[in-house]
Amino acid sequence: MRRWTACGDHAQAASMIGILGGTFDPIHFGHLRTGMDMVQALALRELRLLPCGTPPHRAPPVASGAQRLAMVRLAVADEPGWVVDTRELERPGPSYMVDTLRSLRAEVGATPLALIVGTDAFLGLPTWHRWLQLGELAHIVVAHRPGWVPEPRAALAEWLEPRVVADTAALHAAAAGRVWFQEVTQLDIAASRIRALVAAERSARYLLPDAVVDYLRAENLYRT
Repeated sequence: MRRWTACGDHAQAASMIGILGGTFDPIHFGHLRTGMDMVQALALRELRLLPCGTPPHRAPPVASGAQRLAMVRLAVADEPGWVVDTRELERPGPSYMVDTLRSLRAEVGATPLALIVGTDAFLGLPTWHRWLQLGELAHIVVAHRPGWVPEPRAALAEWLEPRVVADTAALHAAAAGRVWFQEVTQLDIAASRIRALVAAERSARYLLPDAVVDYLRAENLYRT
């Protein structure tokens, strides 16, 4: 079945692929609701969730790659069009997004790609490895809370100005190179809080899918 979206005066078939990366240590409803908001707002043909292998900008995950992959698969098992992509877990060395996008671009050709990032990640974009190449490989879609106004520093502001678009149709019309700001549902959930709850032997239910809660218990994850 083809999905269609009305964007301004345009109606077009959904063709864009969204990319939502993270350590997912563990995956929770904050990740999943953002993904759903993006699928609906951008009329994504597919949403790829990419568990990070070795994050270059933060401490290593607590759960193993295999455990985090299992949790992501459990979380989205019943969601059509949501694909779990394992390439960062399989690639040795730091998980640089520019390498991931190059790999994806080689597979999908001219299909529009939308890299979904949060506001903190967006404002820190100039610290990313070969960050200027990211916009050559994908659109940048910034997930933000209601009422947030971006205040990027000079280097990012200069890069941003010619790339921001006012209509999602512009994202579907090109393979990469544009920036869109998308308001998403705000859920104050943090993976670190979930890990702390589990370590304190308190329930984390209703913060993440029941299947993932059961997996944490079965694997005795985050208990110490």
